[in-house]
Amino acid sequence: MLTNTRKVLLAGAIFALSGGMALAADADTQKQLDAIKSAIPKFAVPMREVGDRFQDMYFAAKGGNWALAAYMSKYMNGAMNPAKLTKPEEYKAWQGFYEGAFAPVNKAIQAKDLKGFEKEYAAVISTCNGCHAGMGYGFIKVVKQKAPSDIGIDYTLKSQPGDVPK
Repeated sequence: MLTNTRKVLLAGAIFALSGGMALAADADTQKQLDAIKSAIPKFAVPMREVGDRFQDMYFAAKGGNWALAAYMSKYMNGAMNPAKLTKPEEYKAWQGFYEGAFAPVNKAIQAKDLKGFEKEYAAVISTCNGCHAGMGYGFIKVVKQKAPSDIGIDYTLKSQPGDVPK
């Protein structure tokens, strides 16, 4: 029979060993989380999608496809979600840009105001280039394209900004 002292020592040893396994499991879990995080696009990959959607937005607005312009804006913003995890400081800059400098573009889309949209769109291009330069990426200069990035879309399909599903 085990004495009380031996029972306490045995229980302590089992507890210590199981605690060590839990720590090892936590370390393994952290390694897995770090591996997943390293595989998620940082900032450049989502920004590439932002650029394409931004360009397509112009052609949608110009063609009167206001739902497509609103859709491009919505998903342009959503494309940056990975940066919340991978580049949180840069994401804060993006969020400030989208909610601030970009808001007049969204307002013009909702109002179906092409003249206002073109004015605000041009202002955003300037803001983008200033931000790129300020972050050390002055070699990335946004220009308004002569044609949309995605040529497989009808930019002239008439629609309303509110036609975009939630």
